[in-house]
Amino acid sequence: MARIPRNIRKTQTKAHVSQGVGLIAPARRQHSTAGKTALHPRNKHRGRYDFDQLIAVSPALETFVRLNAYHDASIDFANPQAVKALNQALLKHFYGISGWDIPAQYLCPPIPGRADYIHYLADLLASGNTAVTVQPGTVRVLDIGVGANAIYPLIGSREYGWQFVGADIDAEALANAQQIVDCNSDLSSSIELRLQTSALAIFKGIVQENEIFDLTMCNPPFHKSLVEAQTGTQRKWKNLGRNASQAPGKSPPKAGPATLNFGGQADELYCEGGEVAFIERMINESQQFATRCIWFSTLVSKATSLPSVYRALKKSNAVQIKTIPMAQGQKKSRIVAWTFFQR
Repeated sequence: MARIPRNIRKTQTKAHVSQGVGLIAPARRQHSTAGKTALHPRNKHRGRYDFDQLIAVSPALETFVRLNAYHDASIDFANPQAVKALNQALLKHFYGISGWDIPAQYLCPPIPGRADYIHYLADLLASGNTAVTVQPGTVRVLDIGVGANAIYPLIGSREYGWQFVGADIDAEALANAQQIVDCNSDLSSSIELRLQTSALAIFKGIVQENEIFDLTMCNPPFHKSLVEAQTGTQRKWKNLGRNASQAPGKSPPKAGPATLNFGGQADELYCEGGEVAFIERMINESQQFATRCIWFSTLVSKATSLPSVYRALKKSNAVQIKTIPMAQGQKKSRIVAWTFFQR
């Protein structure tokens, strides 16, 4: 069993924020702002959206804001353009990100859930340390599948001053992500983008010789096929039709077979074998980079995937495995993290 090298061990003592929060514990629940209280305690999106503030920093959002059945300001979450406009406003208001945009049909991520992943990774790095202040530039993170939106590097750089390498097999997605970084020039030294030239590789060809990371993260494609992805989309539309933002007496919009309110290209949504096959491949390959990263991690969307993931981790001889529950509204998810280092 390997021990964490001295030159990277010290970064763990600088990885937490000054608030003493419990490690890997679900966020404490409160009775205000229903549906968002399960988010991490440091998540900036636990409260209701203040649309007056959001419109002030991003006027384009105003076009999509309407009163819902409860006479609260909201947007139609079944409208891809409305979702993108909300994201642009959230990123501008909370993180100072300008010029954020994505090409049509690329994944438009829900910001609160993505921020949760970042905050829980900060807790993970701070294991054994409490009330430690973040030192910008001391933590290096590899984002597998950074996508056109580059959401994890943007939030992680702003919230914790982390250094990111974002990898993707889609050159067009990387070009768009680079445009976002270029629009926020102060992030140019914090975010580097790399093209993965092999559809079968994950870390190979991306992690350079003698390069060391504190964390890797990934939001893997979790469907097994386009048909399964479309079925999931239809389920989302059905749920959105029951959403309180729908005006009384108004029927939910009809979705075409490939319509997605949050978008998504093929490689973002599905792969052969689904998330289990992708994560198993990631675990197997992580063994070859066991001394190059402290914590490997991935989102696992389906609870039914966990037994297969745990079997693969046991077979890989991972020294420690942690499962971190997450929730956003009715959606339940989790992070699975593993390390080959003896703590």
